[in-house]
Amino acid sequence: MTETRRERERDNRKALILEAATEIIKEHGIDGFSIRKIAARIEYAPSVIYHYFKDKEEILDHVMQTGYGKIMNAVATAAVKEGSAEEVLKDMTRNYIRAALAMPEEFVSAQLSQSTVALRHTSSLFRGAAKEKPALAVLASCIAKLDTSQGMDEDEIEITAQMVAVSTLGLILKLISERDLGQDQQNRLIDFFVETTVMAIARSRK
Repeated sequence: MTETRRERERDNRKALILEAATEIIKEHGIDGFSIRKIAARIEYAPSVIYHYFKDKEEILDHVMQTGYGKIMNAVATAAVKEGSAEEVLKDMTRNYIRAALAMPEEFVSAQLSQSTVALRHTSSLFRGAAKEKPALAVLASCIAKLDTSQGMDEDEIEITAQMVAVSTLGLILKLISERDLGQDQQNRLIDFFVETTVMAIARSRK
């Protein structure tokens, strides 16, 4: 067996394990998944999984990176568009909401988990978060551009970004829990939130 084939088989098995972990998290939440459940689903011995991953925390870290990679791509797509800071902020918020709604079970499970690994990806309210969290950094940059009078310092910009983020999270969680609203009503709520609430928070310290 060539080295390339071995590497391909290894990558395929790792992908199978991660896919199973993602499905289990959708069904049982982050706190309800385990190596044994993954092993049972893909019909591997638990020892085989440990050959590819050190522990369940490493598996969770990979799953979280994939999920938040999708959200970051959605945010980044808006950030690189030409337009005013206001237009970019609105697009960024809509993209973030849509990306989260596209993976509802994983999103809720991640946001509500107290797992150390999950919190490493989801926490954003600590002081200095805008320097460590890429999505929050992009949001803070947008808010700074809206502050044309330059009256806000870094701390004020960061906490404003955090309030936009946490209010957006609240809407997402409600949209997920009330999933039978219908697409028209969902769109109305998102548009109203973006046009009024987000912009009011973003401009609140001007």
